[in-house]
Amino acid sequence: MSQQILPFYLVCDESTSMEGTPIQAVNEALPELHSRIGSNPVVSDKAHFSILAFNHEAHVLLPLSDLSEVEILPSMQANGGTSYGAAFRLLRETITQDVDRLKEAGHRVYRPAVFFLSDGFPGDDEWDVEYKRLTDTDWGPHPNILAFGFGEADAAIMQQVATVRAFMADGTLNPAQALNEFARSLANSIVNSGTQSASSEDGSVTMVMPDHVPGYTSLPADQI
Repeated sequence: MSQQILPFYLVCDESTSMEGTPIQAVNEALPELHSRIGSNPVVSDKAHFSILAFNHEAHVLLPLSDLSEVEILPSMQANGGTSYGAAFRLLRETITQDVDRLKEAGHRVYRPAVFFLSDGFPGDDEWDVEYKRLTDTDWGPHPNILAFGFGEADAAIMQQVATVRAFMADGTLNPAQALNEFARSLANSIVNSGTQSASSEDGSVTMVMPDHVPGYTSLPADQI
């Protein structure tokens, strides 16, 4: 049966910090992410959700429904050397494949949402080129990007990466707790997004982007 599908991507880098944030935080929050999103039939019917973890060379892509069975993310440690250029290139390729696959299955596919978590900043020269390709409006799926910064992440970079919202960890919650709240916010966003189609002339779904997530400070939207 044809459905209206919202592709979601949780993108997290291997940390350059000793704490292993944000990859460690994602590892610790996997049960909550799974229960909030993967086990919620209302949410899972509306979303195609994947986690993309990356570093200098390695990457892992998993459907959220597999997280209860696949234990590869916890094996990724904080080795540093994250390449933003490679991440954005891989993300674009992944979104293209997913959108094509969903359309071939007869589903309607709406503008993807990317939740990008990082504790550092670009250390490679190609990242801005790949970012422009990812956000090019001439590329049909060009996603909405929410950027979440931890640790040594630069607020200016997070605002530059984001296309709709940028957040920085505020220290009120540890990273895993903050991601639990993030999962709650994400699940609510997916559910609420599905109610927007009736008000749109073309019947499209508008993603309800969170403007506040517990554990994070929202950066000025006019600087994005």
